Amino acid sequence: MIHWKGVYPAITTKFTPDDQLDIPLFEKNLRAQLDAGVAGIILGGTLGEASVLTTGEKEQLVRFTVNNVAGKVPVILNIAEGSTSEALQQAQYAKAWGAQGIMLLPPMRYKADHREVVTYFKTIAGSTDLPVMIYNNPVDYRIDVTPDMFDELQVCANIQAIKESTRDVTNITRLRNRFGSRYKILCGVDTLTVEELVLGADGLVAGLVCAFPRETVAIHRLVKAGRIAEAIDIYRWFMPLLEMDIHPKLVQYIKLAEQQEGIGSEYVRAPRLTLIGEERERILQIIETGIAGRPVLPEYLHLED
Repeated sequence: MIHWKGVYPAITTKFTPDDQLDIPLFEKNLRAQLDAGVAGIILGGTLGEASVLTTGEKEQLVRFTVNNVAGKVPVILNIAEGSTSEALQQAQYAKAWGAQGIMLLPPMRYKADHREVVTYFKTIAGSTDLPVMIYNNPVDYRIDVTPDMFDELQVCANIQAIKESTRDVTNITRLRNRFGSRYKILCGVDTLTVEELVLGADGLVAGLVCAFPRETVAIHRLVKAGRIAEAIDIYRWFMPLLEMDIHPKLVQYIKLAEQQEGIGSEYVRAPRLTLIGEERERILQIIETGIAGRPVLPEYLHLED
């Protein structure tokens, strides 16, 4: 069972200098996430560079993560495919490899219309008993999953949650007004974390949590405990770092932050390239300024998600 509340890192895939999976470093980061109090692990998202992973690598990552977390939190596999048949195959893999849930994007590389999007989601959800979170990110992926679409998707009992990445905070209120508690809502944009939690989001699918897990979980739990002023103090410190999450090079930026925190490396897989020159120095300055000025966190692990 997935409660769909709390912080879910869209965890990065770690590579060695010779472009192999770096499982020991992946495990180090995973342990930092669990120690910080995250509520689940999402594999194969944009940050996970899923589009350049082989099926065998995805299987290795899922099986390793499932075994490593040992039931402490659910492991969720993202599905972002261009064809319904391939998405169906990925859903089967998710179940076979031991994942406890699916995060599902609309069809890739084709701007499907209302009927096509709803049919796609219903087809994938209907093929599995795994719980599903719909990832709605029209800014990056061109398709807006509208409230009318979510209305039609209510018949799929295992479609349980929405990753809300429209960047329109009022969408939280629209969804709550229309659906009440039918769907859990998770903020999917780091720079809107506090705003959407205050408006009623149940949790976060976060990016900078990969490098700063304790600060991210602390903000979430403080807001949910009504300690808004304390959360805002951390959030204001965090904002220059969080803005890396909404840049096209979020993978490179966040991986560089992980490296500076000692829980990752900056190695990415082509066609992405590691940062160089002025850009790397500029991003390093943001990261190092943040690390140098990080706030002392209040005790937060005893607070509920």
